[in-house]
Amino acid sequence: MTTPIVLFVYARPEHTKRTIEALLNNRGSSAHDLIVFSDAPRTPDKIYAVTAVREYLKTVKGFRSVTVHYRVQNLGLANSIITGVKQVLSEHERVIVLEDDMVTSPYFLDYMNEGLDRFAADERVISIHGYVYPVQQPLPEAFFLPGADCWGWATWRRGWRLFNPDGRALLNELRRRGLLEAFDFNGAYSYSRMLEGQIKGKNDSWAVRWHASAFLAGKLTLYPGRSLVRNIGLDDSGTHCGDDSALDVSLSPQPIDFTKLGEVAICEEARQAIEDFLRDSSRRRNSQIWRKFKNLFCARHGTQKPN
Repeated sequence: MTTPIVLFVYARPEHTKRTIEALLNNRGSSAHDLIVFSDAPRTPDKIYAVTAVREYLKTVKGFRSVTVHYRVQNLGLANSIITGVKQVLSEHERVIVLEDDMVTSPYFLDYMNEGLDRFAADERVISIHGYVYPVQQPLPEAFFLPGADCWGWATWRRGWRLFNPDGRALLNELRRRGLLEAFDFNGAYSYSRMLEGQIKGKNDSWAVRWHASAFLAGKLTLYPGRSLVRNIGLDDSGTHCGDDSALDVSLSPQPIDFTKLGEVAICEEARQAIEDFLRDSSRRRNSQIWRKFKNLFCARHGTQKPN
């Protein structure tokens, strides 16, 4: 079964073009419906770029269908994604979600669809994810970690029903259950501080709430051992992301072999590798390369604050 691809775009025409061209290089892309949500300009200086993105979208072909929703008011990244995913999942059982700065491997759609097929009825699994950190240690072919993620992901209607947009309620529950340290990768990175920032209006992260919702529900996300997504927005083009090449990855030159997938459980080997990566990044966070890493949008949970 193929899955609708939902793409959220704003004011980066060249990034949007590269994202869509990469999707078209995926085998079977012509069998997928592409649904695009184009946010409106937040400020007058963004009108030209938003218009350029929308003009380009009119030329896109190669998918089974292309539907573009043009926002007439600026929603910002969080509201755009939350409402857009909800809208699409009201009509479809599952969805693949990308933003306008995510270039995918030619094997991305195969991986997503196979993962969605394989775990459609498995309540332990909430989502499929395409990006993995460039850790030093070799990783399994594919593995599970608790929570959810946001750089090229997919879920089912049943999974998105667990999303709780109330950051305060999520943080209070993490505290009540004594899960803050685990939520923060054993203290390697303070995702809970990002959630506090969202509550205080210092950031607009939808994804930290998605991660917390899944984490509190005891759900797992499937990750590839080699990245199938490369974020090209870490080039200072995003609203809040600097040039952060340390998070860059090489796209997998091979498909993910699901026959090598282990049991549906937290992979301690992968968890430790990512914890080490995050802990090492914290030691370097004041360097020029890592000065933006502390912002969850750039590190793990999206690439923009409100547009």
